[in-house]
Amino acid sequence: MTKLDDLCINTVRMLSVDAVQKAKSGHPGMPMGDADMAYVLWTKFLRHNPENPKWQNRDRFVLSAGHGSILLYSLMHLTGYNISLDDIKNFRQFGSKTPGHPEYDPDMGIELSTGPLGYGFAVGVGMAIAEKYLADMFNRPGFKIVDHNIYGIVSDGDIMEGVSNEAASLAGHLQLGKIIYLYSFNLTTIDGSTDLTFTEDVGKRFKALKWHVEYVDGYDLPAIEAAIALGKEETTRPTLIIAHTHLGYGSPNKQDVSDIHGAPLGEEELRLTKENLGWPQKSFYVPQDVLDFYRKAIDKGHEEESMWTNLLNEYKHKFPKEAEKWDYISKGNLSDDWKEKLPHFEVESGSVATRSASSNVLNAVASVIPHLVGGSADLSPSNLTYLKKFSRFTPNKPGRNIHFGVREFAMGAAITGMALSKMVIPYAGTYLVFASYMMPAIRMSALMKANVIYILTHDSIGVGEDGPSHHPIEQLTALRAIPNLSVIRPADANETVAALEFALEQRGGPVALVLSRQSLPVIDRIIYASHFGLKQGAYVMADSGANSRAYSGTDSTPDSGPNSGKTPEMLIIATGSEVHLAVGAYETLAAEGHAVRLISMPSFDLFEKQTDEYKESVMPACVEKRIAIEAGATLCWYKYVGLKGKVIGIDRFGLSAPSGVLFEHFGFTVDNVLKTAREMLKG
Repeated sequence: MTKLDDLCINTVRMLSVDAVQKAKSGHPGMPMGDADMAYVLWTKFLRHNPENPKWQNRDRFVLSAGHGSILLYSLMHLTGYNISLDDIKNFRQFGSKTPGHPEYDPDMGIELSTGPLGYGFAVGVGMAIAEKYLADMFNRPGFKIVDHNIYGIVSDGDIMEGVSNEAASLAGHLQLGKIIYLYSFNLTTIDGSTDLTFTEDVGKRFKALKWHVEYVDGYDLPAIEAAIALGKEETTRPTLIIAHTHLGYGSPNKQDVSDIHGAPLGEEELRLTKENLGWPQKSFYVPQDVLDFYRKAIDKGHEEESMWTNLLNEYKHKFPKEAEKWDYISKGNLSDDWKEKLPHFEVESGSVATRSASSNVLNAVASVIPHLVGGSADLSPSNLTYLKKFSRFTPNKPGRNIHFGVREFAMGAAITGMALSKMVIPYAGTYLVFASYMMPAIRMSALMKANVIYILTHDSIGVGEDGPSHHPIEQLTALRAIPNLSVIRPADANETVAALEFALEQRGGPVALVLSRQSLPVIDRIIYASHFGLKQGAYVMADSGANSRAYSGTDSTPDSGPNSGKTPEMLIIATGSEVHLAVGAYETLAAEGHAVRLISMPSFDLFEKQTDEYKESVMPACVEKRIAIEAGATLCWYKYVGLKGKVIGIDRFGLSAPSGVLFEHFGFTVDNVLKTAREMLKG
């Protein structure tokens, strides 16, 4: 190690501990222990341009051990990203650029949000899937325009979490050789030594998962460099470099002590640490020669990006057809004619399960959306997510149908990594009830506003004989509570078309499509309002008190205005398969002379984004008699029905029986809706 190496590494250490000390909170142990291998990676291998963090062919850096965020911020400041020394001093403060865990910000250079351990590991696998797929789509001999690595630092905690094992198994199987993870093997957790809970041979486990494994001393710079170089040479197996490190390296009294994981050193121990490392007793000190060395990353980044840009320009000249595809995909666009492929379902075509309608849409548009890629967690025949005219994603040929295996959490994380490429529209399917396995990944994709599509089928007790373990009850409520997530439960095949049209155009966050197993009639849109009302979240399908019963138009407003004619006596609101119960009850009540408004409400999230005027036009505040119908938990409905309204739902676990028996047993019948309505109308 040269003197400059030592200065550069200790600058990262000391910026980190000074920031934690000033904030009076944070995690100094990991940055202190991992600064050496991070230094080697960032100065000798990582291809990036600090002045253009969104350069498409940059290497990706995943700090899966996100609690060590100050390590990342220190490296970014030193190499020239838009993080100043004042930002470092403002670590973990309100409104700062340097929060306690990394928060996705592509303009600043933060590749993803991390913190929940194991999650970043799995997202990196998705990034590698996207890289492999795009390289196969675009690269030609002599023109590797997609060619980047996914580097990461992972911790003992990351390796313990089950999601990392799910993802590692998938990565090894798919031969994602562009992954190189540095594993900080420091044998220390919050509770104490890893021996308390974690005594397996990690290297042997990863070798069994078909990874290339290297072992190094975490402070031997040449050995770290050699191990990373070997990882780059390995083209088929992902690489795990097990680096033996020390938590809180350099602290005389707290090195390898659990307390240093998540608490400041304290003024005295900070003084002793600086003394031990031969560091001046100054706060936030950056030697000029250190800054000059790190800032070489700017010129190097410009040079590397310029070389790639020249290659891309030559590629565009030689392969104009592929270049045209590259241009519109890289800009986040869809082909001009994709909507022409969307199917339309006629009433005469008979009943269609919304999962089947979803399959029809995906297969119809796949030929004109080449970056639509996805699969399911070993349920493609049930979720109907398979793209029939396209191949599987295999180790040797990255096709468009990904078999994620029974790995819901890893699948949810991986498709987020794919979406972060900004050049893939990924989707993933499972049963709605198993969204619970994937919930942490769904939450994080929503936090990052990643453009992913979750296809969640078998949406109710309509699953039938599989019984309560497979009947979703609370899942819809839980999903609706996640900010930035659009949850859509369409009522029929045409609402499903509108839902997928929205999802494919969405650029503001993930979409969860909640779809039926059972077949549902196609609603007659001559009688009832246009299915495009789905995009407003809730819309008036019909109103027996309005001057005109039929509603039409993509804005789903009634022909004579939502409040024309007689004010409704009652609102009947439903989602999904239960809309058909509402239709049956509406028609009977309308025939009896009641002024009833029928509302389809496929998405709470989309409805809440509408203007107050629109929301009032659909659900007038003056109408207090309201019924909501949904085969799920009732908790989330009271905002819309009020304390005087009724919810026909299910707040207990289901039973094993044929679906028809279950719907009748739990009151999901037209007769029960009518009974409830008539009791309210008498009041």
